[in-house]
Amino acid sequence: MKTAFITGANKSIGFEVAKQLLDLGYYVYLGSRDLEKGKEAIAQLKSDNVEVIQIDVSDSTSIATARKVLGGKINSLDVLINNAGISGGFPQAPTLLNIETIRKVFDTNFFGTINVTQAFLDLLKKSEAPRIVNVTSGLASLTLHNDPSWKYYNVKGGAYGPSKTSLNAYTIALAFELRDTPFKVNAVDPGFTATDFNQHRGTGTVPEAAARIVKYAIVDESGPTGQFFSDDNNPETGVSPW
Repeated sequence: MKTAFITGANKSIGFEVAKQLLDLGYYVYLGSRDLEKGKEAIAQLKSDNVEVIQIDVSDSTSIATARKVLGGKINSLDVLINNAGISGGFPQAPTLLNIETIRKVFDTNFFGTINVTQAFLDLLKKSEAPRIVNVTSGLASLTLHNDPSWKYYNVKGGAYGPSKTSLNAYTIALAFELRDTPFKVNAVDPGFTATDFNQHRGTGTVPEAAARIVKYAIVDESGPTGQFFSDDNNPETGVSPW
């Protein structure tokens, strides 16, 4: 049975990703910053193939503990989905935004993803077909941010978008380093989804968003790597410009 570890999976899109992977026969380790909320999520899933792992991706000690706990349960990991993220609140006028808010957003969305990836990389390397999905945003695209015709052209901020642009850059570098291995590493935008992340203003559904992530978590050996996928930007190909 293949295994998957998902950060920020006790609710919303991460929770739905866990559900969809369970339906595909995966054994899922559900990452949750709050252990009790993680246990509540487990109860809702009603499956024998899911366990909660407490992890705060902005805390290196928490990440190390989560790695130790998971390593005590399995010898290899097939899928890592770096889903945990925060917005930092909006609006985010670059000239007014508190530097501490920017640091907090980057600690979770960027540095947190790097720390988690490095901590769990040894388990992934023991898989025959390791997959990493970094959950990003359409707002990460520098190309689209410079296109006045883009539907989100006016949505610009000093923390959230830049943190995801940085994450995309890291994804490219990571995929390149692992290019001659069985790894597939991609950045996936779940789309503008109706969740508490945006006060449910999003236009997409949680199941649709999760399906986009799952699609690249289960790609076969001929699948893409080092790419940025966003159906919001190009529904036909799903590929977004950097």
